[in-house]
Amino acid sequence: MKIARIETFYVPPRWLFVRVETQDGAVGWGEASLEGYAEAVDGVFEALRDRLVGHDARRIEDIWQLAYRGGFYRGGPVLMSAISGLDQALWDLKGRSLGVPVWELLGGQVRQHVQAYAWIGGDRPDQVAEAAAQRRSQGFGAVKMNATAELGWLDRPAALDGVVERVLAAQAQGLDVALDFHGRVHRPMARQLLRLLEPLRLLFVEEPLLSEHPEALRDLAGHGGTPIALGERLYSRWDFKGFLASGVVDIIQPDLSHAGGISEVRKIAAMAEAYDVAVAPHCPLGPLALAACLQLAGCTPNVVLQELSLGMHYNQTHDLLNFVLNPEVLTPQGGLLSIPSGPGLGVEIDEAAVRAVHQERHRWRNPLWRGPDGSVSEW
Repeated sequence: MKIARIETFYVPPRWLFVRVETQDGAVGWGEASLEGYAEAVDGVFEALRDRLVGHDARRIEDIWQLAYRGGFYRGGPVLMSAISGLDQALWDLKGRSLGVPVWELLGGQVRQHVQAYAWIGGDRPDQVAEAAAQRRSQGFGAVKMNATAELGWLDRPAALDGVVERVLAAQAQGLDVALDFHGRVHRPMARQLLRLLEPLRLLFVEEPLLSEHPEALRDLAGHGGTPIALGERLYSRWDFKGFLASGVVDIIQPDLSHAGGISEVRKIAAMAEAYDVAVAPHCPLGPLALAACLQLAGCTPNVVLQELSLGMHYNQTHDLLNFVLNPEVLTPQGGLLSIPSGPGLGVEIDEAAVRAVHQERHRWRNPLWRGPDGSVSEW
């Protein structure tokens, strides 16, 4: 079971897949996607190959430690995304070699399915209502929407009224609603908006402020009872530690393709459980990232929700499923995603299709977002 090769593949629209193969022909797949920085993550694998080719693929924790500590400099989105994809691939390989899903290797199943939520858009209440009605017809019971797209860092208080109107339009379709602030607004604006939203009983608010401002988040956490979610821009248990200890977060959102893979997010979730904090993994990525999330959900008690990574494309382009030979395992039914029962991550990748599109080497970049005054805003 010694590692013979580690390959990476640029897969549209913006993903980076990882394939690990052992000397005896065993294969595992993972996803190291870091939106807009595929080339940087790919570069990390040059060093990882030098260190890990010839290593026993079954020693997943030892490989994780080597990858994290072996280069002296550690942490951050680029290195941790590379480690994430490698870690997923090793768990996939090990599960396949033993004929069991990853959740079986991590203590066994605690649930058969997890509630999914999908993204909706719309600048006006009528557009939001239409999008929400479509999600409802697809069986979803929960959606997430943008809270602050039109708001500046510090805007007119009356501008907040539109946010409330859009939430009410979605709730009128019988859906639970979560709001993503994207960390776009200044603390006084976020405080006012949370106060306005309090009676609406939201599922959660995401990144009301950027996680670079823990002291300001402590202030917000003391104003009202709407659950606060954050964590997609945190990359290790050490990044999450202070937020858990300070009590500012109710739901953490680690990304299994950014925060060290299955191994690390399993540890992050265990830390959160000790603080009575729920887990709702971030996942606007590809099929392997979603499959890894479902393996975590299958064996982790405090996972409560799963972002549906085809939320912006569902019933449109179906790009999430283009490279999967068994798409049914990633297709929601009645707003629920079932925990895959197949070996490894439970998804079968169309390797020929992946190799074909890799030749084009996508160059996806995050769109730039500017506020009403023309200044750069959070995307």
